[in-house]
Amino acid sequence: MTRPVWAEVNLRNLAFNMKGIKGVLKGGSKLAAVVKANAYGHGANAISKAALRNGADCLCVAVLDEAISLRDEGIQVPIIILGYTPYPDLHVVNHYDLTQTIFELGQAELLSKVSVDSGRKTKIHLKIDTGMGRLGFPTGGKTLDIIRKIMELPGLTVEGIYTHFANADALDKSHTLEQFNDFLMFLDELGKNNFRIPVVHAANSAALMDLPQTHLDMVRPGIILYGHYPAEEVNKKALPLKPVMTLKARIADVKKVRAGSKISYGCTYTAKKDSLIAVIPIGYADGYSRLLSNRGEVLIRGFRAPVVGAVCMDQMMVDVGHIPGIGTNEEVVLIGKQGREEVNAEEIASFTRTINYEVLCRISERIPRKYIQ
Repeated sequence: MTRPVWAEVNLRNLAFNMKGIKGVLKGGSKLAAVVKANAYGHGANAISKAALRNGADCLCVAVLDEAISLRDEGIQVPIIILGYTPYPDLHVVNHYDLTQTIFELGQAELLSKVSVDSGRKTKIHLKIDTGMGRLGFPTGGKTLDIIRKIMELPGLTVEGIYTHFANADALDKSHTLEQFNDFLMFLDELGKNNFRIPVVHAANSAALMDLPQTHLDMVRPGIILYGHYPAEEVNKKALPLKPVMTLKARIADVKKVRAGSKISYGCTYTAKKDSLIAVIPIGYADGYSRLLSNRGEVLIRGFRAPVVGAVCMDQMMVDVGHIPGIGTNEEVVLIGKQGREEVNAEEIASFTRTINYEVLCRISERIPRKYIQ
């Protein structure tokens, strides 16, 4: 560790969350652990292995490189690529025995060709856009004819079909239920045309919690694996969670400042009285947002300490004048609990006008992860 900044990733808490998730699933639903974006900042390799030890049936990533990294780590379970893979790279999907999301005919035709050429079949999941406005076939138009063509292509195994909800985390579930009903009606049309697709899935974290009818053959939990709720509006009582990550650092320096002293770039903070300022060796290049300048708080010795001045690229300053006996090398919690206090990802999200997902995902890879078994 080149500097005293690290993220503790508690795999026991991950196991607790997974046990709870599996406990609310409708009978028979499989669990696809979503580990895209470096497992929401937690470290995809270690999280994937822990998730599989605790009952995940397969993994979901966003892009090809994420899937290759897991294969190179020795993970052999099915891995579904939820996003776009460029045409020139489709042969790599086949080579690594990955499962590709398909949302247009040309993509399937080329993947069919490379699969036939290799002599190995490729599994695919068809994506249906029921109201997200992103990737996916529409439920109307020529989609049935396109799916018929895809299912007749050699070298492909149409293993699954799925949709994605746009606002299942809202209190008003009307749009989500409309999406779900559209999906079910489309599946009914497939059945009438004698299409048989083994794995049907729709539920993300919020739908998994609040809409058990959407569990179907498989669910795709993401944020709840990591101990955070997708929104305040979901039924938290139905699924207790424990945050998996704690972000920590140690104080690099403590200095006395006089009233009237300016702190950091832009001189946006002026000390109102004589005090002590602690320098912490973490900054916005590490994912600690500059929007926390003069707004955020950290925990030291169980006390809250306010961020003063602008957060720098690699360092930041906090006022510790109210904390007795403070010195260098003291442990600082930037996200997590210390004593009776807690600064969680949701609090940081509120200060930075974003969501807890982004707070976690932007924790830089230059911060080492320490895994607690």
